[in-house]
Amino acid sequence: MAFEGRKNLRQFQCADSLWNTVRRMATEQDKGIDELISDALVAYAQLAGYQSGVTAEDPPEAEGEGPDTPPPVRVAPRPVVASARPAPPPPPPVPPLPGSRFGRPIPSPGTGLNALMQPAQSAAAQHQHQHHLVADGTPSVTPAPPLYLVFDNQKYRIDKDQFIIGRGSKSSDLPIKDGNISRKHAAIIRRNGTYFIKDLGSTNGIDFKGMRIDNKRIDEGDVFHLCDYELRFTYKR
Repeated sequence: MAFEGRKNLRQFQCADSLWNTVRRMATEQDKGIDELISDALVAYAQLAGYQSGVTAEDPPEAEGEGPDTPPPVRVAPRPVVASARPAPPPPPPVPPLPGSRFGRPIPSPGTGLNALMQPAQSAAAQHQHQHHLVADGTPSVTPAPPLYLVFDNQKYRIDKDQFIIGRGSKSSDLPIKDGNISRKHAAIIRRNGTYFIKDLGSTNGIDFKGMRIDNKRIDEGDVFHLCDYELRFTYKR
């Protein structure tokens, strides 16, 4: 909960870059700057254990006081002399209550007001990020085994994500000069370390074991036919 009650003007100093960040956040969250700073201070007070969540209200006015009554004279508190004994460690941080209007987790202590206002990364995003990182912090990529295409007594190594087979000499990685072959007839596609063959909307299609197919995973020794042409695939050199 936030501290509710009478609000008075406060002044404090901060870096220009931090103030520009506060103004940008207030605009994006459709809040006033005073409300945004107040929320951040309440969150920091909860984190440090000074605010237990009970709403703090202004003390009631004394009898006889009114809007024209001058404010009472307040005596400044005496300065506290630091003790030679070390201060006890702060209590553990109080987790925010469910449904808190802050809408995001509170960062760890000592990060300051600027860190309290930064959007926290979701747990799902952190898990996904860690899942794709190896020990040295670089992305882990599943290596694809080399695939070889045997065509017309020649062996072609497929080392790209998309290998085009067709009649067009400029648009195909393996051109076949035949009017029955479409300009872009078929493609060998590499996806997550696995290879597939896919028909690219050709007229005469792809034949596998006497059946016309649209796409299929390529296994060791698979043989496909494009019209009268045989395509044999192997993972062996």
